[in-house]
Amino acid sequence: MIERHAPLKLLLILVLGLAGTAVHGKMYHWVDEQGNDYYSDQVPPKYIKLRREALNEKGRTIDIVEAEKTEEQRRLEKRLRRLKKQQEEMIAKQKAHDKVLLSTFRNVADMELALKGKKSAFNAQIKALEGNLYRLKMQLKDQQNSAAEHERNGRKVPKKLLDAILATKQQIILSKAEINNIKNKRNLVESEFAADIERFKYLTQTESDVTELSGKPVDNMQAANELGLFICKDEQQCQQAWQIARKFVKKYSTVRIDVDTENLIMGSDPVSEEDFSLSVSKMTRTDSPQQIFLDIRCRMSSLGEELCSSEQIRQLRHSFKPFIESALSRK
Repeated sequence: MIERHAPLKLLLILVLGLAGTAVHGKMYHWVDEQGNDYYSDQVPPKYIKLRREALNEKGRTIDIVEAEKTEEQRRLEKRLRRLKKQQEEMIAKQKAHDKVLLSTFRNVADMELALKGKKSAFNAQIKALEGNLYRLKMQLKDQQNSAAEHERNGRKVPKKLLDAILATKQQIILSKAEINNIKNKRNLVESEFAADIERFKYLTQTESDVTELSGKPVDNMQAANELGLFICKDEQQCQQAWQIARKFVKKYSTVRIDVDTENLIMGSDPVSEEDFSLSVSKMTRTDSPQQIFLDIRCRMSSLGEELCSSEQIRQLRHSFKPFIESALSRK
């Protein structure tokens, strides 16, 4: 077993010795709790729980056995899988919506025409309801005049008339509520179409900019940092944190942003083995505060998987929560 104290010297020994040891089996490399490196064709029992790499005859890593995880690490991984699943569902929903947009409309003019048609339908409903409201108001006025006439003549207002006045007032309240409901629906459709139009423009554009990775993340060992999770105190803070999270994605992702909505900001798929795509999503639950979750995707390959499990990516995830907190403290 070789312990590394002088890295350059060990590399020479390793390169010269690997060919001989490879005949008898794999060469393993691991690091103990004190940071010492070891190379051997066998792993002693006391090191069996540590992370180790299997090396081929050229000294390249061909397999990795991760260290045995603590209960806390397993709990965090379970939570992380749950967050990833939620985000994957959001991404799938966004992709399905994109597909509908592209298959339904040929251009922005088509979308604007469709919006105009929907607004016309809502306006027609509103106009009909307002006409009915006007009729009810006139009806109430006549009923109230009739009741006043009875009182002026010293007669008791008939119960039937009083009931009719009450019923008309209730109909007026319901009619106003229905008009407001239709107006709210119209406003919602307008805002959704505005977002869809911007999304359609993005999906059909040809030019894109790739933001280069820059800056050095800050290490933090808290559980929320392990997960890449920021927990909001209230809605106002969450809105500010969401804007900061967008800056984080733009600053550190090596690929361009592909989706940018009020609940999901996602980078495009990694292109090269060195690329990683960042995405943030708002996680809303009735039994807990709103959360902003960072996920990191690498290329679907052995090198991509190695990158996503690297210390560089771990540090990047750790820096997410402090990045937001630092920016919030300056506001």
